[in-house]
Parts: sequence; C-alpha cells; structure tokens
Amino acid sequence: MKTEEDKLKACRLARAIASDISLYNEAKIQEALEQDNFFEALDQEIDVGRTLYRDRIGTELYRATNYFDRAIVDMVLARKGYLKTPFW
Repeated sequence: MKTEEDKLKACRLARAIASDISLYNEAKIQEALEQDNFFEALDQEIDVGRTLYRDRIGTELYRATNYFDRAIVDMVLARKGYLKTPFW
C-alpha cells in the first residue's frame, strides 16, 4: 500500500490536472453545463486527464482512491456554480 505522502501527492496531481482541464476549456465547460451534457462534451479531455493521472500515480493507487473524480467535481464543476444550468 502507498504511504500517506503518496496519497497526498496523488491528490495534488489530480487537482492540478482538473484545474488545467478547467482553465483550457472554459467556454466548452460553460456551454456543456448550460446544455446539460458536461460529461459527454468533455469526455475526451477527462479521459486524457485520467490516463495521465493513472500513468503518473500507478494503477494500485488509482484503483484504491477516487481523487481524480473528486478533483473534477471540486475544481471544475463546483467552481461553475454561478452558471444557470439544469445540471443543478
């Protein structure tokens, strides 16, 4: 099993990747949320980010945690709460 430091690094990496997805896809995210198709519209970006994350932290830690999924919610979706969308 990985150490707490490894888990902390994995969490930070997940948040950094999610932040980059948000930063470089702002207009696409806004449109997707307004059209209530966020996960379909950003499927490719999320898959690329997830693959990068899994490759960097290793399969064992990836399977044992949900840091990447939580980072997508925290760093991308939650920060767009001001948008009018049927998503929430």
